[in-house]
Amino acid sequence: MDYQALVNSRNERNLFAKRVGALVTEISQGYARVEKTVEPDDANPVGVPHGGGDFTMADNACGSAMATHGCMAVTVNASYNFFRSARVGDHLTAEAREVKTGRTVCVYDVRLTNQDDVLLGTGTFTFYKLDQKLEV
Repeated sequence: MDYQALVNSRNERNLFAKRVGALVTEISQGYARVEKTVEPDDANPVGVPHGGGDFTMADNACGSAMATHGCMAVTVNASYNFFRSARVGDHLTAEAREVKTGRTVCVYDVRLTNQDDVLLGTGTFTFYKLDQKLEV
């Protein structure tokens, strides 16, 4: 598989992630990294980045790692733990790694860190493989 083509495809076709700036920067078999710099308009009413941004990065990283199997998939379950908040201006990285791959179900763990490698959150995402080849 051409992993750079997959990175480009994921960034072009995931319009929501593209809009919020959560872009895939690296993919290899069963692994993906997504990065984003927190902008002022990512803040919630409390003044810290909205947790939905963290979750979006985690889901995008895990879904991109799932895509290395060459088929379409959908998230069927997700659990995400918020440990601490990022700050506006922080550069965030979500790294997903495959835990289990099956005939129809795959599981991924993800870690979200800031530019100082401070752990902001972790998650586990479960995907169902669709009977549809991924077009790259």
